[in-house]
Amino acid sequence: MADLQVSENNRDKIWGHARLSVAPMMDWTDRHCRYLHRLLSRHTLLYTEMVTAPALVRGGAVHLLDHSVDEHPVALQLGGSDPQELARATKLGADAGYDEINLNVGCPSDRVQSGTFGAVLMKTPELVADCVHAMQTETDAEITVKCRIGVDDQVPEDVLPDFINQMQLAGIKRISIHARKAWLKGLSPKENRDVPPLDYPLVYQMKRDFPALHLSINGGVATLEEAHAHLAEGMDGVMIGRAAYHNPTDILCTADREIFGADDDSDPVLVVHQMLPYIETHLTQGGKLNQITRHMLGLFAGKPGARAWRRYLSEHATKPGAGPETVLAALQHVTQAAA
Repeated sequence: MADLQVSENNRDKIWGHARLSVAPMMDWTDRHCRYLHRLLSRHTLLYTEMVTAPALVRGGAVHLLDHSVDEHPVALQLGGSDPQELARATKLGADAGYDEINLNVGCPSDRVQSGTFGAVLMKTPELVADCVHAMQTETDAEITVKCRIGVDDQVPEDVLPDFINQMQLAGIKRISIHARKAWLKGLSPKENRDVPPLDYPLVYQMKRDFPALHLSINGGVATLEEAHAHLAEGMDGVMIGRAAYHNPTDILCTADREIFGADDDSDPVLVVHQMLPYIETHLTQGGKLNQITRHMLGLFAGKPGARAWRRYLSEHATKPGAGPETVLAALQHVTQAAA
């Protein structure tokens, strides 16, 4: 198949949204989480959890691509290391309507390493280049990469510029960089999010060295004030992970105004009410309430009534027959505390 050209209009649109993005997070950024986050922010770019190419191509698990049209702009993150398999998975993702297909070159988990993909691919940039080129032949959606600054005993100052250069030569124009090394042996995935030191200055230098690329910085960003500081250093975008999940109101409710220049903020109480029809539909399709409400526990973090909100949902959302009325009962704890 001949190479397809990414639409410049589409690229410009997604690059604008990528000024702020919510990182792909395993077991967290599923479709229910993304629907909630989209109600909180109209403009922030959202990412799926990583979906492995073998699961889609060999396992036929195309249900992992399910998402609501209301989630857009939304990107699919793929994991894999076989170029042709990734190309087929990319075609499936593009046909499902994702705005962007992202290749994971950053996950340090043992399960990912055993599949020879994720952060271990930092050791074989030539293979990554082959993968992204194969992916580019299957879609006019943009192919992007999320990487680390290095792994194990690699010297990031040497490895990262070479990696980015090879991605640029392969046609990649947008990269998200987690500003930590990944230690593939001796640290758990959780420890890999905290223990290796952050090196923001190195990522800033990459933007100076590769000015034509759109580079987003990821790792340890906990507030929009910190996001602004990274943007002020010249970064094109900021990707926020755990803070956006655990404290979505402080990050996402004001993001449209503070990051994208919109006129207003979203209201978490209103968003709870906006979630009710979505919840009702999920329940009628055989789903369970806690599959959605587990992503809503942090909505009122730091606000009056937050603890009672979390406790009520945690205790009642798993009960048989729990539905929208359970969410409204939990919300009463918040509105009463605010009053």
